[in-house]
Amino acid sequence: MDAMATETFSSQMRGPVLTRMDAEYDTVRSLYNGMIDKSPKVIARCADVADVVTAVKFAHDNDLRVAIRAGGHNGPGLGSVDDGLMIDLSLMKGVRVDPAARTVRAGAGCTQGDVDHASHAYGLAVPAGIVSSTGIAGLTLGGGTGYLTRKYGLTIDNLLEADVVLADGRIVTASASENPDLYWGLRGGGGNFGIVTSFLFQAHPVNMVYAGPVFWDIKDAKRVMKTYRDFLPGAPEELGAFVGLKTVPPVDPFPAEHQGKRACAIIACYNGPTARGQAVMAELLSELPEPLFNWMGEMPFPALQSMFDPFFPKGMQWYWRGDFVKELSDQAIDAHVAQAQEVPSALCLMHLYPIDGAVRRIGKSETAWNTRDATWSMVIAGIDPNPQKAGEITRWTKVYWEAVHPYSAKGCYVNFMMEDGDDSRLQATYGDNYERLIALKAKYDPDNFFRINQNIRPMHA
Repeated sequence: MDAMATETFSSQMRGPVLTRMDAEYDTVRSLYNGMIDKSPKVIARCADVADVVTAVKFAHDNDLRVAIRAGGHNGPGLGSVDDGLMIDLSLMKGVRVDPAARTVRAGAGCTQGDVDHASHAYGLAVPAGIVSSTGIAGLTLGGGTGYLTRKYGLTIDNLLEADVVLADGRIVTASASENPDLYWGLRGGGGNFGIVTSFLFQAHPVNMVYAGPVFWDIKDAKRVMKTYRDFLPGAPEELGAFVGLKTVPPVDPFPAEHQGKRACAIIACYNGPTARGQAVMAELLSELPEPLFNWMGEMPFPALQSMFDPFFPKGMQWYWRGDFVKELSDQAIDAHVAQAQEVPSALCLMHLYPIDGAVRRIGKSETAWNTRDATWSMVIAGIDPNPQKAGEITRWTKVYWEAVHPYSAKGCYVNFMMEDGDDSRLQATYGDNYERLIALKAKYDPDNFFRINQNIRPMHA
């Protein structure tokens, strides 16, 4: 590839094309996970679908490896590639809400916050994650879990259709009636089959919610986790609540007397009348000791979604490991609490997100996401702003994961994988759907053009 080819490519694009010589290059190429540094040969900042098609053709013509970046939140840095082409969708941010149909169409560059902002004006929300800076594209293609999951299912369970640019440059729509096999694969199969340029979601009535965090001292963690485990299956599906082992952030507005304490937290959201939410939480809290603080209250749903954004800005050091969990035994809880007390950084955490309710009402073979019989999706995340602590937080995460993995299922939510997403791990994750995914990959991307991802390889690759 020479300068003339790049110049010609740039002239064919509506969005900017950057190389290492451009002043904005370093800013644009930087990743959410500051632990990972990659240097693409070219960055194509796509303004529309035609730009995406042009970028795919350019990569083919110049034999470039391709990485797709949308919202840019990918933990293992799979939105970039050394010496290849980054196809950057972050400028494609349009959101259109149809309040009558209760649908939301979102461009691939949207964050969850973009979608929440647009849909909230109509008293609606799309079931998604818990951090507003998360890119809606990667979250959706991996599955998507959050506060609304128990009532309304995974994000993929609310995906009605997607516009996709395939490896050969064709533009297709994937839905229940058009290319239904591709539609099946996109719902949990990640970025293996094409570049999704827009998503059409089913939205649901969500406006003011009764929500927020409740923190207990780490000495009460075993009791909190056991009570949460036993309470949640019988709780109304309007209650979305996850449990975490973490540290009270050593900053305002957290109470000065508790800042820096190791803690167990339940972060909950009741989507319904506040009085009913208070009653449900009162039932749970009646079984537990007095918390360090209880910050639950009535708030707009987007306020909850963005509550933790200030603690996780772009550029932090991240290393995470995950598992699906079917049964949270007392022995597993003991292992969790022991590991959580040995943290190398105040931001390190473990979360268990519920996988039940509406998720279970869809068959394991109806979407690529297979583990609908899980009870939780677990993530252990080592996090710190200091690059010098990268090795320490990585070691802590791995040791913690190794201690609790014997109590877990074999697979893992693909959005919580790092470099551990090899063939055996993916096969365990997709179970009986894995062979069908390989066949789908062979149909839509036989040369494995889209391989900078948690890669499902066609049989001959």
